[in-house]
Amino acid sequence: QIKLTESGGGSVEAGGSLTLSCGVSGSTYRSNVGWFRQAPGKEREGLACIYTGGSSTYIADSVKGRFTISQDNAKNTVYLQMNSLQPEDTAMYYCAQAWMCDDSDIILSKNVEYWGQGTQVAVSS
Repeated sequence: QIKLTESGGGSVEAGGSLTLSCGVSGSTYRSNVGWFRQAPGKEREGLACIYTGGSSTYIADSVKGRFTISQDNAKNTVYLQMNSLQPEDTAMYYCAQAWMCDDSDIILSKNVEYWGQGTQVAVSS
């Protein structure tokens, strides 16, 4: 059983930065791990994905240039570095393991096998 545990959410002022962490435990770590967010009243949005067995990364156009996904294999952890945060970035952020990620869709909910519990990010103006 794969378990994903997010941390690092919080409150920040516009223009600030946060780094979210996703600890992955379970039977295997070589997988596609990504990040989604969901704001109240909006659909869940795939933001970024990384293949933990290599170096492939995918970032959604909506956050490209501001968000970066990376990994530390020694710690079995995937990170989402978020810079230049804006109030519209306020959402619950979820880590997920998916059976696929790609350049066009980044990561889709329908391809997710396991979800984390989520971590809240609030950006004030």
